[in-house]
Amino acid sequence: MRDRSGANAVEFALLSVPLLLVLMGTFEFGRMYWAQHVLNEIAAAGARCVGVLQSGCTQNGVYDAATATSYISGRAATDGILLGNANITVSNNTTCSGLSGFSSVQVSYKFTTVLPAFLTSLANGPNLSASACFPNQGA
Repeated sequence: MRDRSGANAVEFALLSVPLLLVLMGTFEFGRMYWAQHVLNEIAAAGARCVGVLQSGCTQNGVYDAATATSYISGRAATDGILLGNANITVSNNTTCSGLSGFSSVQVSYKFTTVLPAFLTSLANGPNLSASACFPNQGA
């Protein structure tokens, strides 16, 4: 009864699983908040691109929804977030906060965790979204 040579191994085995779950949960929630930040940045960059008629969002200097959507999905892909056309809504003539003459971009993304069996709160993939407006500057 006095032999305690395996006590440390047993204690480590009992504590390592909850500790690893907390650690991985922290990483995954950090990834989720990072993804939300990227969506906010992408929406703002897309709305600005459409509002000032940058070459990435126009075709021959004229607003083109397909080109703008491609620009936004390309910017998101550089940060590792894959957005399909169904996840991006672009408008070059909308109202924001009661004012007209704005370009707006809305993006949505279903976050997926790499540990769905262990992090059940993130297993179904929470839907993240962002939107941004920018005043139209082009002719």
